[in-house]
Amino acid sequence: MRSLIFSIRHRLDKVGMALSALCAVHCILSIVLIASLGLGGHVLLNPAIHRIGLLLAVLVAAVAIGSGALRHRQPVPFVVAMTGLSFMGGALAVGHGVEEAVLTVIGVVLVAAGHVLNLRYCRKNCA
Repeated sequence: MRSLIFSIRHRLDKVGMALSALCAVHCILSIVLIASLGLGGHVLLNPAIHRIGLLLAVLVAAVAIGSGALRHRQPVPFVVAMTGLSFMGGALAVGHGVEEAVLTVIGVVLVAAGHVLNLRYCRKNCA
């Protein structure tokens, strides 16, 4: 049973890192495409995409990093990820544009770092 839980948490950390990377790519490409081509603004900058992305990030981080922190008793991955989620939430409060992209990219990098740290601590202490 423990190996199954570890496997699920391990996979969720990897999903969290992938989602963070996709979010960063989305933010950067949206700014570049809209600035250079003036196309796709209504689709790429749709606020629903950002709200759904934040919801997914919170859910994945809560399960993967939260359960990992309970298991390995190290607060660092949790604190780093929650700081990142705070940046992502703050990005929803500013208007679309460079400020939003910067806050979101900072946030997703921190969330991804939280997942990486969680995997490392679990490798050392959860086996």
